[in-house]
Amino acid sequence: MSQPPDGRATRTLVTMAAASYATNAAFGLGVATGVIDNRRIHWVHHGLFIATGTLTVIALAASAVERRRAGLPLLLAVGPLSALPYAGGRIGRHATVAGMAAPSFVTALILAWRRH
Repeated sequence: MSQPPDGRATRTLVTMAAASYATNAAFGLGVATGVIDNRRIHWVHHGLFIATGTLTVIALAASAVERRRAGLPLLLAVGPLSALPYAGGRIGRHATVAGMAAPSFVTALILAWRRH
């Protein structure tokens, strides 16, 4: 009989997804406030978004395979992440939609790192 998964993959992937989200949010904030000029590196924000979405889906899959609850809050992040490309170029609306995913990532991190 095999041992049940220990949750390491879920913990690692949830952490990576949350870090990618936080990095992208910080980059977006930097662009919105004028601290970062992204005219020549516009692709960085898009690349970080793709990385965030990909890592979120992989973290969800790992949590399902390992039967860990830590990935469940990320299901709620999928909605805002899916809507974000359609939020338009208006900074306020874009930031609001992006920010709606933050509680999901924080909750997933807490669950992933909590001792059982």
